[in-house]
Order: sequence, then C-alpha cells, then structure tokens
Amino acid sequence: MFLNSFLVVTTDLAARLLGNSLFRRHFHLLLSAMVMFGPLLNLWISQYSVFAKRSHFLYRIFLRSGWGWTCVLVGSFIFLLSYSVRRSLTLTLRHLSRLAVAGGLWLGFRKMLSLLENATGSCYEPLSVTPEFVSGANEAGQPLLLLREGETKAVCISSGMLWRGYEVSEDIFLLCLCCLLLAEETAVFGPYLNLGGTSGAPLRILFLFCVLLLSLWLFLLFCLLAYFPQFPTQLLGGALGCLSWRATYQGWYHLGPSWYCPGRPGVGLLAT
Repeated sequence: MFLNSFLVVTTDLAARLLGNSLFRRHFHLLLSAMVMFGPLLNLWISQYSVFAKRSHFLYRIFLRSGWGWTCVLVGSFIFLLSYSVRRSLTLTLRHLSRLAVAGGLWLGFRKMLSLLENATGSCYEPLSVTPEFVSGANEAGQPLLLLREGETKAVCISSGMLWRGYEVSEDIFLLCLCCLLLAEETAVFGPYLNLGGTSGAPLRILFLFCVLLLSLWLFLLFCLLAYFPQFPTQLLGGALGCLSWRATYQGWYHLGPSWYCPGRPGVGLLAT
C-alpha cells in the first residue's frame, strides 16, 4: 500500500514537471547552457573523484550503450501507453517510429562523423629515442612523432599510436539527443493523467524508469563536461544533438501524422 502510494505521488509530480509548458519550452536551453559552460567547472572540481576515471561503471555500463537503454525504456513506455489507450497496433507502431527515426539519425551521424575524422585526421607513432637525441632535436620537450599514412582512427588507437584531427564528441551528441527525446516522449503523461486516463502500476513504473534515465543522462552529461572538457568537440556534439531534435520534434513532426510523418507525441492519444 505504501509503495503504491509512493509510486503514484512520485510519478504524478514528475509528470506535472515534464508536462509543464515552461519546462518544455526551455529544457533545450538548459542543455545548451550545460554544454557551453559545463567545462568551466573543471577549474573547481577534484580530479581525484571516482567520476574522473573513464573506467567508472556508470560510463562502462550506461554510456557505452546509451541508445540501447533509451530505446528499450522509452519504447516500452510508448508501446504500453499507446496500445492501452487506443488498442490500435497501427497507431502504436506510428508512435514507435519516432524511435526508429532517432536511431537512424544516431547511426547516420556516427558514420558521417567517423568518415569526417578519418578524412581530416592523421595517425602518429611516438619514436623511441635516447634522452640526448630528444633534448638535442626537440628543445620544446615534445615527443617526436612519425606520421603513419593510410591508417584509420580505430586502427591507430588500437595500435597504441596517437590520433590527431578534427572530432565531434559522439558521447555529448548522444546524451543531448537522448535527453531531449526522453523529455518529449514522457511529457504526454501529465496531460494524459489530467484527462483521466487509466494508469496502472506497470505504466507508472515504466514512466518512473524513463524519468530516472533522464536524470542519469543529465548527470553523465555534467560529469563528461566537468571532468573531461574537450572544446570545441563537445560543443559541436551538443549542437548536433539539439539540431537533430529541432529538425524532428520542432519541425518535421509538426506536419501531422501521415505516411511520411509519425506526428508529435500524444497525437491521437490525448483526446477527450
């Protein structure tokens, strides 16, 4: 009884926040401010924190499979909400197709960024020389590097060599895209409850998991910006994520549901 009451109160509060028009209009500005000014926190944080290590389990378990976690939880929430309201498989698949669009954007941009990095970057092999030769040949104290042509970034790094070139942070791009997607897809739960929609424990639990995942992505975004600042690669990654959201949820989806457009979240569901 207590757990059910706690679940109802917690999800109602979260749904009210995510469904608030002020939050929905300005959430992308919050992410933009984090990406722009988050690296400045590196001046005050402790480099001995557990989050300053890339081997931390949060990075290994969640960040490396971030799209998978987002797709499973958000997809389950969309499916259960859509199908329980209208009992229409066609409508449910149409709403789920927004995840397919986001997944296509993620995979497409990953491939494009990989091609860009391989085309603009270079692989260097550190030279093992005597200290006398280093001090005489390189007075600046920089390690001597040998250019290795024809190597891709993946092969270069796996071989223990150095890669230098133009990069866009895929982690920041993914986190920004997932945060904006989660905020958009879960925002319909508040209006749905206000219209008197049925909400059993499974639906509320899935919604709560989505909220927790959104909080986790925001925390990991903060950690990456504060503990591993990389300007301007992180700024470009965040801009790419916000641009993807703007082109889909704020642009394409507003055209309305049709054979070429899945429509906005909640369309066909939030009807009195």
